[in-house]
Amino acid sequence: MSAITRTAPPLRIPPVAVLLPVAFLALLAVAVAAPGLLTSADPLAADPLAALAPPGGAHWLGTDHLGRDVLARVVHGARHSISIGVAATGLAVTGGVLLGLAAGLSPRWLEETLTRAFDVLSTLPELLLALLVVAITGPGTGNVILAIAVAQIPTYARVTRAQTFVVRRSGYVEQAVTFGRPRAAIIAGHVLPNVLGPIPVLATIGLGTAIIAGSGLSFLGMGPQPPAAEWGAMLSEARNYLRVAWWEAVFPGLAITLTVVCLTVAGRRLQRRFEGRTP
Repeated sequence: MSAITRTAPPLRIPPVAVLLPVAFLALLAVAVAAPGLLTSADPLAADPLAALAPPGGAHWLGTDHLGRDVLARVVHGARHSISIGVAATGLAVTGGVLLGLAAGLSPRWLEETLTRAFDVLSTLPELLLALLVVAITGPGTGNVILAIAVAQIPTYARVTRAQTFVVRRSGYVEQAVTFGRPRAAIIAGHVLPNVLGPIPVLATIGLGTAIIAGSGLSFLGMGPQPPAAEWGAMLSEARNYLRVAWWEAVFPGLAITLTVVCLTVAGRRLQRRFEGRTP
């Protein structure tokens, strides 16, 4: 008897599994750009008489230990947390692409040196490397952004270097060299556009990682300082009240979790489209 092999059907993501994350990310964009559209409460206004009030009609997500509205702080905190992630990811992508191009287009000795440096830095956990940078530069929002960017640069640099190594040996690049086109024109017109293909996918997923790292550093007191509303700082303030006011920690933690999950789903969707596995 001849064996019959069955090919598993390709995995299809249900439309609702994509639409819900996109809708949540759109809501986050509104929270970042115009938080007043989602809540009219002042995230910094304290009311000691309403401290640790549970979720209810007056405060949908309750209040914290100072009587501040948790919903307002979560909504306004999106601006701090997401801005840190976006800025760090932008710096990491820029630095990683430039270093990756330099490694892929440099003489072999310099390429080997840069590649080994990328490999060594990639062996360190990103949060640990970010902590090391913050320990050197000091706390503060700007330094946290720089620390996260430095920790993520090796990821983008390695991918860019590998793509550059392939593209520089392609037929159209060799043809351009044969025709005597300037090196800068070849890099800008042929190498760079073809190298950047997978970067948006990595950046989308990396943004979630950057947000977690930023929240983690803020939790340790190295990011935006109180009374600023930032998700990681909110978790840090709420840790002493978990027994009596679970909502003070759960909702900012839920905001971080949902943001990272939605960004990961969006990134995986982009990856499938980039690889030609979805229409």
